[in-house]
Amino acid sequence: MRRCLTILALLLPMLVMSQEMTTPDTLAVPDTVRHLNAIGRIKQRINDKLNEPFDTTRDGRYWWRALKHGKVDFNDSTMDYPKFVMFCYKTYKWGDRAFNSYDSDYVVSTGKNWKLFLKSDNWVDSYVGKPFDDVKMVMNSNLVSNIGVNLSFMAVSLGYSVGVSNLIHGEKVSDKVDFSFTCARFAADAYYWENKNEITVYYTDKRIDNERHKLRQPGITRKAMGATAYYFFNNRRYAQAAAYCFSKYQKRSAGSFLAGISLQHFDVRFDVEKLSEEGQDYIPTQEDAPRILYNDYCVLFGYGYNWVLGKKWLLNFTVTPYLGYRYNLKPSSDLRQSAFSLNLRARIGAVYNHKRFFMGLQGYPDHHRYSTKSSRLINSLFDVTALFGIRF
Repeated sequence: MRRCLTILALLLPMLVMSQEMTTPDTLAVPDTVRHLNAIGRIKQRINDKLNEPFDTTRDGRYWWRALKHGKVDFNDSTMDYPKFVMFCYKTYKWGDRAFNSYDSDYVVSTGKNWKLFLKSDNWVDSYVGKPFDDVKMVMNSNLVSNIGVNLSFMAVSLGYSVGVSNLIHGEKVSDKVDFSFTCARFAADAYYWENKNEITVYYTDKRIDNERHKLRQPGITRKAMGATAYYFFNNRRYAQAAAYCFSKYQKRSAGSFLAGISLQHFDVRFDVEKLSEEGQDYIPTQEDAPRILYNDYCVLFGYGYNWVLGKKWLLNFTVTPYLGYRYNLKPSSDLRQSAFSLNLRARIGAVYNHKRFFMGLQGYPDHHRYSTKSSRLINSLFDVTALFGIRF
């Protein structure tokens, strides 16, 4: 009896330890594992819902049942959609065939509808000419460094960028908004930018001397906005979207002539109270301050070309002169209300594609000629943007 009790006393702890080791409920489960298990259960429930059997009878409600189970094929023309849904479907298919059809030997889709990219936007605005009698002047804004983001869905893209100094100092110096719609046959874009950054002025005043002077000039606000639409003549083989919207791949080099229309608004105003002492010598009061304020209504023509470099690189160059009518919104004694408008815009883009990721470098020189009886100016914008994005 004593021997049996001794054996039982030795075996009992071992049995208890064995039971603890084989019972999973006693093990501590990390929160991360529990969280992942919860996500897995949600995914499993969604998959089970999508894959569960449903009534496949081809009646008027089949499209709705198929939609709830993720089984709708939008290329299936036998789907019995309601009238409004069918109208939208037919409109989309017609538009896709009419406006977004490419030669697959030259252009193919990326297979992704969404694009998101971050950008570093660096730019200056410049003014060269003769703003007053006997005064020659060059004005260049300080370099503006913006950071921003663009989000695109299919052919539509919307972007915003803001000056880094805005974020650091809290004072509004510059910002930009841009919108674009690009398909195979045509493209349209709209923009707005504002710059209050300080300007460096180089000028020669023959009324005083022939020396070149330099001064740093705050207090000048520049704003511009515009909208442009243009048609691509070689739209089967040339894809502007491959270089600037990243929704297509250009497989072989190709170019296209393009033509369109443009509306642009430009505004430069002086705040005399913020001008330097030298600036106030020329503009003593706010009433004496000049104001450049006009609209341009133009037709444009030009040419764009995509160079395919290897399998992943693309280089684009597009140049478009603008000819049209300028309407001055602030006429004066020496300023005609209407005048001839002559502008020039160019675009340069380099893109590197790697699977769903892409990065690029873009340049935008934009020139506008402005003249009155006593003054002549060419105002320009020089913009260089670096970007990195993903398709999904």
